[in-house]
Amino acid sequence: MRKRLFAAVTAAGLAIALAACGTDDDNSTDETVENGTAEVSEEAKFNEADIEFAQGMIPHHEQAVEMSDIILDKDNIDPRVEALAEEIKAAQEPEIEMLEGWLEAWGADTTPEMDHDMHGMMGEDDLAALRDAEGVEAARLFLEQMIVHHEGAVVMAEAETLTGSNPEALELAQEIADTQRAEIDSMRMLLNEL
Repeated sequence: MRKRLFAAVTAAGLAIALAACGTDDDNSTDETVENGTAEVSEEAKFNEADIEFAQGMIPHHEQAVEMSDIILDKDNIDPRVEALAEEIKAAQEPEIEMLEGWLEAWGADTTPEMDHDMHGMMGEDDLAALRDAEGVEAARLFLEQMIVHHEGAVVMAEAETLTGSNPEALELAQEIADTQRAEIDSMRMLLNEL
């Protein structure tokens, strides 16, 4: 599914680039680029909610990757927690690139002001506490913080599913909500076992 989304984003970007280099024909905005199974209009459908979703999810995902890097740099961390951190990075790093590609294709800013009050975002004190923690304490703190972080991502993703219009963004939002709900359940169980 991510490959399909990436292909669609790539096709949209290619369509825009070709349009910029293309003819002076006024009908060029109606042309489409076909890429395998996906046909993407140069003026791909999106709205302000799609832009806000992408702009908000990028720093949110970047922080989850940062938190994962912090825990992965530590010694004596439960292997299940390390595996979870690796899974988070593997899922969210490509999504960041995809979201950035969408914003570029939509002509929107990819680096808006970051709001640490955004759903589930950790403040500098939270990140410092995670950096300072060791062993089981670090693993537990990572899980506790990541649960809150994931809950925030679910809220953001659900808002996109209700108000967004871009099919690819809606699909990603649903996937994020489903995946992160499942990870929240796993993290809660793991917390009880540490």
